[in-house]
Amino acid sequence: MASEMRIIGLRGLPDITPGLDLATAITEAVKTQGLTLGSDDGIDDGIDDILVVTQKVISKSEGRLVDLRTVTPSPFAEQFALKYDKDPRVVEVVLRESRRIVKMDQGTIISETHHGFVCANAGVDESNLKDEGTVALLPEDSDLSARKLRSAIGTLTGYEPAIIISDTFGRPWRDGLVDVAIGVAGMEALRDYRDLADTEGRIMKVTAVAIADELASAAELVMGKLDKVPVALVRGYSYTKGEGGIGQLIRPPEKDLFR
Repeated sequence: MASEMRIIGLRGLPDITPGLDLATAITEAVKTQGLTLGSDDGIDDGIDDILVVTQKVISKSEGRLVDLRTVTPSPFAEQFALKYDKDPRVVEVVLRESRRIVKMDQGTIISETHHGFVCANAGVDESNLKDEGTVALLPEDSDLSARKLRSAIGTLTGYEPAIIISDTFGRPWRDGLVDVAIGVAGMEALRDYRDLADTEGRIMKVTAVAIADELASAAELVMGKLDKVPVALVRGYSYTKGEGGIGQLIRPPEKDLFR
């Protein structure tokens, strides 16, 4: 493990609109801050870079936006919205983006998305959007989005960093929100310590660390929610290269004790 690492928020990205070349925007932001992707920066030679990119800019660039004027809510959505003073059109979009409703209570919908994520409102988000009456959806395939971005940056720079697409999730047993990974490319999302000896020589049986989630959460500390810094460069962390994929972090139904 590296003894230190840096997390650098990339400022100066343009307003992200559908069709914008996000790879070019990110590489230009890297250059503007006097950085070069793939440089060890004097921290630890041979350790590769990771880019953490917020879901919102991915969704914007891919056109995953819904004009609520085009949405006709169902009677069920109307009923729930009336009870909790919600916009029935937003409720309808949430229901459409859900493959399973986990719980509906106190005005909140906890659902399982088509990707397998269990989160509030199926990831449908109204924040940080210029057009009032518009909501953003999660990417259709967040791993594919990460792979495409990684490849495009590689074409532009000759170097392919690992990519983590992050989003903000709540936690069932703790207050406060944290950022987690919803898309991964170029690195293994888990670091598995099972069958290895701990510091006292005992064999670990269940320890598998969600590296991609930890990096997404750490990166949020320099990106923030109000500072218009949607991308962070993580430098100095030694990760395991691989195809990766968010499926490594989604607990299968047969092992989900709370389903």
